[in-house]
Amino acid sequence: MGKFEKQAQELLDAIGGKENISAVTHCATRMRFVLNDDAKADKKRIENISTTKGMFTNAGQFQVIIGNDVATFYNDFSAVSGIEGVSKEAAKSAAKSNQNVIQKLVGTLSEIFTPLLPAIIVGGLILGFRNILEGVQIQALGQVVEDGVKKVTSEGVPVWNTITQVSPFWNGVNSFLWLPGEAIFHFLPVGIAWSVTRKMGTTQILGIVLGITLVSPQLLNAYAVNSTSAAEIAKNWSWDFGFFTMDKIGYQAQVIPAMAAGFLLAYLEKFFRKHIPEAVSMIFVPLFALIPTIIASHAIIGPIGWKIGQGISFVVNTGLTSSLSWLFGGIFGILYAPLVITGLHHTTLAIDAQLIADYGSTNLWPLIDLSNIAQGASVLAIYLLHKKNKKEAEISVPATISAWLGVTEPAMFGINLKYLYPFIAAMIGSGVAGMVSTLMGVRANAIGVGGLPGILAIRGEDMLKFILPMVIAIIVPIVLTFFFRQAGIFNKNDLVGAGDVNYTSDSATLEGAQNIAKTEISKGTLVNVTSPLAGEVRELATATDPVFSQGLMGQGVVIEPSEGLLTAPFDGVVSAFFPTKHAIGLISDAGTEILIHIGMDTVKLDGKGFEAFVQQGDQVKQGQKLLTFDIDLIKGQGLIVETPVIVTNQDIFQPDVVGQLPRHIKSGEQLLTATKI
Repeated sequence: MGKFEKQAQELLDAIGGKENISAVTHCATRMRFVLNDDAKADKKRIENISTTKGMFTNAGQFQVIIGNDVATFYNDFSAVSGIEGVSKEAAKSAAKSNQNVIQKLVGTLSEIFTPLLPAIIVGGLILGFRNILEGVQIQALGQVVEDGVKKVTSEGVPVWNTITQVSPFWNGVNSFLWLPGEAIFHFLPVGIAWSVTRKMGTTQILGIVLGITLVSPQLLNAYAVNSTSAAEIAKNWSWDFGFFTMDKIGYQAQVIPAMAAGFLLAYLEKFFRKHIPEAVSMIFVPLFALIPTIIASHAIIGPIGWKIGQGISFVVNTGLTSSLSWLFGGIFGILYAPLVITGLHHTTLAIDAQLIADYGSTNLWPLIDLSNIAQGASVLAIYLLHKKNKKEAEISVPATISAWLGVTEPAMFGINLKYLYPFIAAMIGSGVAGMVSTLMGVRANAIGVGGLPGILAIRGEDMLKFILPMVIAIIVPIVLTFFFRQAGIFNKNDLVGAGDVNYTSDSATLEGAQNIAKTEISKGTLVNVTSPLAGEVRELATATDPVFSQGLMGQGVVIEPSEGLLTAPFDGVVSAFFPTKHAIGLISDAGTEILIHIGMDTVKLDGKGFEAFVQQGDQVKQGQKLLTFDIDLIKGQGLIVETPVIVTNQDIFQPDVVGQLPRHIKSGEQLLTATKI
């Protein structure tokens, strides 16, 4: 039997069975399914599988987060399902049948930029470090002196030295680091053209050659175009073909020209490979694909693509620097997280790169960084609210760290979207922080590591200013997450004092018992509560459901039953009995209220597997049979059978556990005492 055979079978059943799976593969942490019908996947049931840490749908794939054991889990899943996995590329191909045109376009853009991210992130770190060395004035290093005169700004403010101005070593380091920095950002078109050919399955070296022709030193550097007159370009920077000329202009850091040229090259190569005999294809296919593409890139694609890119960056930059910049920044801050869900956030990489190329910095990337921080803050709030839920902590703690290092998917899909209200709290916090950031004019020199280290990518003069939006992006989501949960706003499945329990007792019985307990039962009266079940009794804090584990419904214990028989824990009355029979409320003769909730989410069984022997309002004696339940059936439905036994009127009675926990207990043995306070 495989290590995860049981959980794999549970996942197979919950996902809609073998017939609902079109393709399956896995990556480093996730099972990736292409389902025939996503609606058949029982997400609640999947969440309750012990090995599952979250799920989401993206790019036509239904992805289930397993963690580091995903390879072993995948093998066991293949064994129990009889489904052989496919390659990741085949899974992506199958997934595209579930995508609309926009999703396919975004998916293509994602596949182009994803392989470039390691270089872009490293470049961001390098530029961030260079920002600190050459761009941050440090008062402790003294005031800048030029020709014996201390330098001040036009407003009379002293100009302080930077590290590079006082340290030859760090000045050398700063100069050296521009070597990889320039290679990554100025020569970005080489990487883009290569990535396009890689994605299209054509000859990658031709993509590299094409990219080099866009940034060759033979061309006028794109950053020098605006400072070069048209007459000089016509004289010194053009090819003269006799009856027409073509400008020798480079496309350093340009995104759209490189992508468009890459796609033209790929389609031309595919076209000629179909029509040129294989015997001579190695010679003529590269020739007929590459040369026309280079000509078209400099004559048509480059100039048009440059104008389109400039237009997009102009609109974004204008929006973020106009009198309504606060509104633009706020809206983008709110909407960026939903863009991540759809995959549309990949388009911002191209916009950021274009902004840096056109303006030397980007005012969009700081907003993205703040969204990452906000999502992590909301997960931290959920951890604080549910910190006794060990299974959830396994997700929330790493997800918080991951989000604060720039990767928000575990936070969003593993926690925030599950509860919804923390996701909305993070969106609002990101929006507020985005407003402040744009009002302060914060810009980034590069696309850096997201989250808290993102401050390294911010311009030197803006680094200190960026601390305030970062603090806002942490505090606001945490406060709103606590508030939304307590107030029940945007919150349907994590209500304080609720859970899947809708505790409605017979009002007359309950009110009468409470009055007796308050007025007629003397202080210090001790009520013995015996165990209604046989099994292992544990601390309530170990309960799976945070509503119980945090004591929101009351204090007590949780029992993992070894047999499906529930008996009365004392003499009293049945004050509440749910129609689904999964939960029962009892009041002792002395007024102690007890709630017994059999299993988690067993309400969905609608009474199946339960048999009742009493009804609401019946008088019962300690040890009397109340109901029976089918443990195997409950577990067979992928549900948890652990049963909380809690005192719900702890304002009147103080519950105390008898004996050491955890331990095995028999039905009828003393479990708790409830003392009148």
